[in-house]
Amino acid sequence: MKITLTGSLGNITKPLAETLLAKGHEVKIISSNPGRAEAIKALGAIPLIGNVADITFLTAAFTGADAIYTMVPPDFSAPRFKAYISEIGKNYAVAIQQSGVKKVVNLSSIGADLPDGTGPIAGLHQVENTFAQLDGVAIKHLRAGYFFINFLSNIDMVKHANILGSNFGADAKLVLVHPRHIAKVAAETLEGEFNGKSVLYVANDDQSTAADVAKTLGAAVGKPELPWIEFSDEEAFNGMTGAGLPEEIAKNYVEMGDAIRSNRLFTDYYKNRPVLGSITLQDFAAEFAAAYNS
Repeated sequence: MKITLTGSLGNITKPLAETLLAKGHEVKIISSNPGRAEAIKALGAIPLIGNVADITFLTAAFTGADAIYTMVPPDFSAPRFKAYISEIGKNYAVAIQQSGVKKVVNLSSIGADLPDGTGPIAGLHQVENTFAQLDGVAIKHLRAGYFFINFLSNIDMVKHANILGSNFGADAKLVLVHPRHIAKVAAETLEGEFNGKSVLYVANDDQSTAADVAKTLGAAVGKPELPWIEFSDEEAFNGMTGAGLPEEIAKNYVEMGDAIRSNRLFTDYYKNRPVLGSITLQDFAAEFAAAYNS
């Protein structure tokens, strides 16, 4: 197959490309960074350097592909984060239509069934709605859980404050996923057959609480009593902006935390639970410890 991937050499796209290339597919990878071209070639893929805001570029990149993988690259400089996500989705939709691509695997998120109150995920809800208007195109949305690797951004908190926390409580049950598992599912989906518009949830662990995460990651770094602390929305916002996140991004992530706290984010997931991937919280704890000690 000829497959075009968005996402440059990110946490999902790189292992996805490696999997597809190992199976003999022709893979093209879109990146906005010219400096990634040689690394993309080194994988055995074809670099397509351009911006996902450029519909003409996207149309050319998608043309001739048997299937494409779409994801919205994060842009923390966007003045309106949800609107940015929605606009990139619209760009993809126009390029899909103009290029004649008939098969799309799209990275979405758990909670994308909800129209608002979920932070940046509300932008992905809009992307799903935009793609729903594409006639004659088979689209599978991969609604991924909360990334294990998000906790890597909390290493300083663990090191210096001896806590782990967010604006949801220790007893909040999480749905967690590793990017490598998303890549595996994306590869299988791109190679498989599907029709119409459909959703597939992607997860590795849906039984662990926030307290379990703190205990497991803490034990991996020699802090077995590491507590999970629930912050107020204001404390979470101030902590994120104090760490350098723009206010717009912090505001969106506080909203997402509130959706986790209320359990709204996971309601549809539990009605449509997938087969869980094999990577466990304990497996990720080894990665966390390696990063913590590096």
